[in-house]
Amino acid sequence: MRRRFFLLSAPLALTACGGVARREVLAPQADIDRVAYVHPGPKRLTLMTMKNTGSDNGAHSGLIINASQQVLWDPAGTFGHDTIPERNDVHFGITPQLAELYISFHSRETYYTLIQEVDVSAEVAEQALQLAIANGPTPKAMCTAHTSRMLAQLPGFEHIRPTFFPNNLADQFAQTPGVRTRIHRENDADDKSIAAAEIDAVLRAAQ
Repeated sequence: MRRRFFLLSAPLALTACGGVARREVLAPQADIDRVAYVHPGPKRLTLMTMKNTGSDNGAHSGLIINASQQVLWDPAGTFGHDTIPERNDVHFGITPQLAELYISFHSRETYYTLIQEVDVSAEVAEQALQLAIANGPTPKAMCTAHTSRMLAQLPGFEHIRPTFFPNNLADQFAQTPGVRTRIHRENDADDKSIAAAEIDAVLRAAQ
């Protein structure tokens, strides 16, 4: 599939669990309130695992949390755009379109995205949201460690054991009752700068 015209942004870049020393990013509350998106569907946790198309090795873990508002938690990721408010790896205003863009950006000829979603109670979703916000900036290579640690604290996810390995977390998450799984693949060239420029133009045009 050719990269779709509504891709995400530059100065955006995405790498697997990037960044050496993570600085605090604290968007003003007014910016968060302005873009907050309340999804009308069931409260839900969606684990995304980016896998190498050649080796099938996992490279990154991210989590969409649909609670009192829908956010993307991208621990140790370098995803970002100045139109999407962020607080320490938690990105706010995540509409269904932005969620799909995040998945699309990661999916290219060298990587595909494993998507696992499970419906949860409003209380569990809100606990996940608050834990993600409280986590702070995630250090390099700790995306899956922090995601698994957070999930293990939630009712119904006691079977999750902390792990550094995205594939291992995906396997554990698959044991959650009611989980639904799909795979997203694209064959775009592995050149994020081109996609980032396209994405930036679309987001700015929508302002």
